[in-house]
This record gives sequence, structure tokens and C-alpha cells, in this order.
Amino acid sequence: MTVLMEKTSRFVLRWMEFLTRPHFICCFLIAWFLTNGWSYVGLIVGSILHLPLLKGICGGYVALLWMPFTPEKLITLTITIFLLKKLYPEDEEGLRILLNMKKSRETRD
Repeated sequence: MTVLMEKTSRFVLRWMEFLTRPHFICCFLIAWFLTNGWSYVGLIVGSILHLPLLKGICGGYVALLWMPFTPEKLITLTITIFLLKKLYPEDEEGLRILLNMKKSRETRD
């Protein structure tokens, strides 16, 4: 049981090290707004300004996002990593962490 706990804690710590980097958070927020955020903003603006078409479109997209089969989380992470490479190419530490996680995953399989 302790071996499993050690592996799990190492896995979680590696991911947390990557996910809490400021460059990642910035890129994730941009990617989230591109995939999801616009619909929440549109829903709020449509409700305030009484625009039924905007409310309907954005509400439908938000409802789609909450369905279990939508791949928006994968798309958001893909866009985030793409933005990391484009906006912060000098951030080799973050990319090194990601590559090390990928290499360790390949060696386990």
C-alpha cells in the first residue's frame, strides 16, 4: 500500500508543479476563455440586455459543455500547451517538466 501511495504522491506533485506555474495559468485562462468563457459572458450580457438570441445561443453552448461526452477539456489543455510554446518559448523549465512526465509515462507502458 505504501508503494502505491508513494507513486500517487509523486504523480500528483509533478502535475501540481506544472499546473501551478504562472505561465501555465495565464495560457490556461486564455484557452478557457476561447473554448468556454465567451459563452458565460454572452449569457450574462444577454440576460442583462434582454437579448433572447444571445441568451439562447450561449445557453445552448453552456448546456452542451456540461454534458459528459464533450471533449472541451482536452481541447482546452491542447490549446493551453500550444499557447505555452508560442507565448513563452523561453520557459524551458515548464516544458521540461511536461516532457519528463511524458517520458516517464512512455517508459511505464
